[in-house]
Amino acid sequence: MRRASVTYRPGALLDLQRIYEAIADVSQNHAVAKHFVQRMMERCSKIGEAPFGGRPRDDLEPGLRTVPFERSAVITYRVTDVVEITNIFYGGRDYEALYPRDIDA
Repeated sequence: MRRASVTYRPGALLDLQRIYEAIADVSQNHAVAKHFVQRMMERCSKIGEAPFGGRPRDDLEPGLRTVPFERSAVITYRVTDVVEITNIFYGGRDYEALYPRDIDA
């Protein structure tokens, strides 16, 4: 497969903003926060090179895939004609709990 374009859903952009704010608040250094978010976005961009390389998570949502980021975040995405970054969960958030589950499954 050729390289796929990478797009961000509004929720993922909001996640990036919140991650930036959290790191800037803790570090008291906006340059540190900016650099971290830039590295995270670079990782998202690399997903386009191997879109089906992430872990399939159809158990959470059909078509959902995940990749880790520096042991501190999980990036969730879907592959259509593009790679669509859906969310970025930072700092050990229990992202699995945020997806509705079919209790009969």
